[in-house]
Amino acid sequence: MKRFLIILAIITQASMVCLGQENGKPTPAATNVAGAEFPKILPDLSVQFRINAPDAKKVQIDLGKLYDMVKDDQGVWSVTTAPQVPGFHYYSLVIDGIKVADPASESFYGMGRMASAIEIPEKGADFYEIKDVPHGTISSKYYFSKVTNSWRHLFVYTPPGYEANPNVKYPVVYIQHGGGEDERGWAQQGKTDIILDNLIAESKAKPMIVVIANGNVSAGGGGYSSTAMASFKKEMTQNIVPFIDKSFRTLANTQNRAMCGLSMGGGQSFYVGLQSLDVFGTVGIFSSGIFGGIRNPSGTTFDAEKEIPGLLFKSGEFNKKLDLFYISCGEQDMRIEHTKKAVETMKKSGLEVEFNSFPGDHEWQVWRKSLHDFASRVFK
Repeated sequence: MKRFLIILAIITQASMVCLGQENGKPTPAATNVAGAEFPKILPDLSVQFRINAPDAKKVQIDLGKLYDMVKDDQGVWSVTTAPQVPGFHYYSLVIDGIKVADPASESFYGMGRMASAIEIPEKGADFYEIKDVPHGTISSKYYFSKVTNSWRHLFVYTPPGYEANPNVKYPVVYIQHGGGEDERGWAQQGKTDIILDNLIAESKAKPMIVVIANGNVSAGGGGYSSTAMASFKKEMTQNIVPFIDKSFRTLANTQNRAMCGLSMGGGQSFYVGLQSLDVFGTVGIFSSGIFGGIRNPSGTTFDAEKEIPGLLFKSGEFNKKLDLFYISCGEQDMRIEHTKKAVETMKKSGLEVEFNSFPGDHEWQVWRKSLHDFASRVFK
């Protein structure tokens, strides 16, 4: 009953946001804490913020850019931002130069810390909204890592019917978060369970298990270094995959395992996934900086053959092992042109690549759409 009431509350709040916009009225953001009136989203997708801080000398909102707030004679600060791009956006209150979370907003782990965020609805995009369909389950699990010599945490999505059909086994997608995030990203910001519930209900995706692990493996350093990738490869193939196959009813073979991820997680999927085709039969890369841009500001050409020997010169061998090699990027992301060039080079070598782009920058709305597209193609 509690789970039903929580879902009903979320549906009602989201519906009120949409209804308010249709009626031309400002509406509280769906990401506000219960009962919070501000921030409010206006019909043109600009946002009204109001903060009670009578003793503060200066208050700003950092939402992509800094907005100076104005204080009234009651000590209440307010500002209206420029229209915002639809999607999920982190933001901060800046009070006398210190960035803090907004107590009126739910907080999410992103940007390397807990931060406030606001959900700007996208008209016509309902694939990540809760609907009256059968729902799967996200469970919280701990496993012991021999790489970090510690207990680690992950989330597992099991599709509708998993508990009711004990003899059925399922394919598995291992999905990775970006830098400054952890396993909470895809489980919360990414709305993985809702996206899969809706796809499965529409028969657009096969029922599948989705594993959302923490890619921040401390042993061997971080980033895209060879030691970091070696550590994460060992973590994924020797710890996480065996744990999932032991704990859940999986189709434990290469053709029924996929690995994908966003940004840093996309880089992990590229290196670990393509180097482990005895484990994964599908690899997906969303908005990764490995092809250039942020990670490669000097503009040096990305050398796929150097990164994964044989990927270009022996592309036919990779095609035989890969059921799907998928790449996506936001159309306003500075990584897009580098990504397109890398995809073109790989296709010219004969490598079979499925590429898609979506409106948006380096942000969750692009990654939600990437997952929606990827999940509809995998295991087919």
